[in-house]
Amino acid sequence: MSKLVHVAVGVICREQETFLTRRLEGTHMAGKWEFPGGKVESDETVAQALSRELKEEVGIDVLACSPLINIEHDYGVKKVLLEVFLVDQFQGEPEAQEGQEQQWLDVSALSDVDFPDANLEIVEKVKQYFFG
Repeated sequence: MSKLVHVAVGVICREQETFLTRRLEGTHMAGKWEFPGGKVESDETVAQALSRELKEEVGIDVLACSPLINIEHDYGVKKVLLEVFLVDQFQGEPEAQEGQEQQWLDVSALSDVDFPDANLEIVEKVKQYFFG
């Protein structure tokens, strides 16, 4: 039975664009684009994990965020619980800190990007948020 990995995810937004990073080679789902985030440690809240991960991964300080969607997905080799937040107030300019590719992408083009399967529900929710 695979273990559940609890992940805090930030959909970093500015106007009608979101910030994406590409998963590094040698990682699960390598080469796919994703919304930044990472594992929630046992001694922290989801909000603390989101702030820590976005600081480590893309170098921003989260000033405000709001819950967007929770998703459970089974990849077979692992199960994930994604707690996803819309991050529209932050300090600093997002920049990939681990050498991965990055891009700002218009929300209308998100469906054209190769995301891990668990992220497809996030894409739909983000589009609903911006376009109704």
